[in-house]
Amino acid sequence: MDKLKCMEALVNVVEAGNFTLAGKKLGITTVMVGRQIRQLEELLGTRLLKRNTRKQSLTDAGLLFYRRATEILDQVARAQEAVQDVDAEPSGKLRVAAPVSMGGTLIAPLIVAYQQRYPQVEIELVLAHAMVDLIEEGVDLAVRVGTLPDSGLVARPLRPYQNLVCASPAYLARHGTPREWRDLKDHRCLVHQSWQPEWMAADGSVLTWPSQQAFSANDGQALRAAALAGAGLILQPEVMLAEDIRSGKLVVVLEHCAPPPLPVHLLYLQDPYPRRRLASLVGFLVAQLGAAAAA
Repeated sequence: MDKLKCMEALVNVVEAGNFTLAGKKLGITTVMVGRQIRQLEELLGTRLLKRNTRKQSLTDAGLLFYRRATEILDQVARAQEAVQDVDAEPSGKLRVAAPVSMGGTLIAPLIVAYQQRYPQVEIELVLAHAMVDLIEEGVDLAVRVGTLPDSGLVARPLRPYQNLVCASPAYLARHGTPREWRDLKDHRCLVHQSWQPEWMAADGSVLTWPSQQAFSANDGQALRAAALAGAGLILQPEVMLAEDIRSGKLVVVLEHCAPPPLPVHLLYLQDPYPRRRLASLVGFLVAQLGAAAAA
């Protein structure tokens, strides 16, 4: 008796709905499917399926066994994949989630660079302001900004995420350069509709970016475009503004009271047999964005 094959028979009957479809999927006869399930029931000493002329359903014992058998078969498949992956080039699909600004500005170009090295890996990048649930949304890897709750996920640290206050030279020439946080009341501040950061200053006071202004948007790139056009001061991630700062199109102000950097992590599910494509992408991103890369 092959226990794994008998488990496969039960799982396929449950998922296919009947013995005939399960047999076709497994490449065996309907009679053989029934025999393997009977062998399993004899081994366990209990009925797993309730059968009638039209359909079959799981008993309470069958439901419990089906759940554990699914887990075992999945682990066996992952173990086989891990062995096959040892010398193979990474391939297959990955779903990656990231915050909108960081994902579009930083993660997307790095994924393109990764795929140039490993063209057999297909990647779907999902950008969202809200945190995603890796299991419910089928995400293999998530980039998370901010303090992490205790989730049981594997967390690999990346270099911190810094927000800066900037404005165009033209705006500063017209309105002057703010020297202290209280000066913002006399300036036009561009507002992100989904994000109002608040942090503690060195003197213990709480600093908050203004929430009511003439121009607001729910997208960081729209705010960046407005700042480049001289519409006002912007508070956005350094990764989004870095090229504009280097070229002189934006000027950093209020550096002494800018928000403290936020921690950034790569998150993924614990797996005793990690897939090569996921491990290679994690390694690539850590090499590009980890502490050593920042140094």
